[in-house]
Amino acid sequence: MSNQGDRKIILGIAGLGTVGAGVVKIVEKHKALLAARAGCPIEIGAVSARDRSRDRGVDLSPYNWVDNPVDLASGGVNVVVELIGGSDGPALALAREALGKGIGFVTANKALIATHGKELAALAEKTGAPLKFEAAVAGGIPIIKALREGLAGNAISSVRGILNGTCNYILTRMEREGLAFDEVLKDAQALGYAEADPTFDIDGIDTAHKTAILAALAFGTEPDIENLPTEGIRNIAPVDIEYAKELGYRIKLLGVTQQTEEGIETRVHPAMVPTRSAIANVMDATNAVVVDGDAVGQTVYEGAGAGEGPTASAVLGDIVDVARGANGPRLGVPAEKLKASSPVPVAKHRGTYYIRLRVDDRPGVMADITAVLAEENVSIESMLQRGQAADGGVYIVLTTHETVEASVAATLDRFTKLECVLETPTMLRIEA
Repeated sequence: MSNQGDRKIILGIAGLGTVGAGVVKIVEKHKALLAARAGCPIEIGAVSARDRSRDRGVDLSPYNWVDNPVDLASGGVNVVVELIGGSDGPALALAREALGKGIGFVTANKALIATHGKELAALAEKTGAPLKFEAAVAGGIPIIKALREGLAGNAISSVRGILNGTCNYILTRMEREGLAFDEVLKDAQALGYAEADPTFDIDGIDTAHKTAILAALAFGTEPDIENLPTEGIRNIAPVDIEYAKELGYRIKLLGVTQQTEEGIETRVHPAMVPTRSAIANVMDATNAVVVDGDAVGQTVYEGAGAGEGPTASAVLGDIVDVARGANGPRLGVPAEKLKASSPVPVAKHRGTYYIRLRVDDRPGVMADITAVLAEENVSIESMLQRGQAADGGVYIVLTTHETVEASVAATLDRFTKLECVLETPTMLRIEA
């Protein structure tokens, strides 16, 4: 690419699923627009996927077909677009091959960046290859660019977000319709919001990969998926959603990374958020991220977190950035300056908590419960007691004043051993 006149971006696209086909469609539809914004033509040179015969709703005949995706890095392309997925296997092999040769690498693969981000950033910086991954987090929301560029003048104190549309859709319908988790999950699978095996979504793993990336960008640390406490939404019951509403909260699955007195705390779990907050009012399959910076204050980013159009849009944004020569530190700071992850144990988290108990309806029960709370130094902010639960007994719901999570864990353990407690207690963190 010697000068502006003959400069051209030639793409090699690995993976032709929903997002890959979406990228092809946008490149074909907006050739002139993309060329104007990039400052040079953007063309597809080669594609690769497992099944040549599959109908993807787009004509792939003009492009060279490569059976082994790693060979895209040897086929005359200058930007590889990886949409295969997975933290290892062909995706990682392709990343190493392309970046090692100085070829630009654009990916929507959160697992790859969360697991091998430091290695790939170091390789890219060594060879001068662009490494872009906007589409890996929150689909069409440009949160990577915001953290890496727009908020570069800020010391970030916290990033928290709804990063999985499937979970947000399930929780929204549970609230609106009073349905049980399993019932809504089946509907979500039928509608295509959830996979046949929904484990990555509903157990919080997808959100954890994205949160690990946001933590790295916000605080200049190595992405660390291995030490990220992660909980999903399988155990959220309609009764908890109803109590949350009564207490002025809504339940959301959050990815959180924040600076605390103990250090950087990063976690994924369902939480109760005040209904007045911006994030509480993000419904259905929408994603949202809230960032707090010392200069800018709080900024909120909301939009479609998945799907063909939004994710392909993010991929094309990265491709245009590559064409423009945008090529700063790949993870916000040079890879060699990324700090080793030193996560704060979740037991040291300080916060307020919601606890629900199903107990025998008899004298002395409340005295047993309050005795445990007092002995574990957990102070009650509010308490509700309701009539008969569906399975017998009564519900006692309490919220705590700020305390350390180790004390709450010890309290819950002792509750389970009380004869009057009829099932495993439910605990949810409350996020301000």
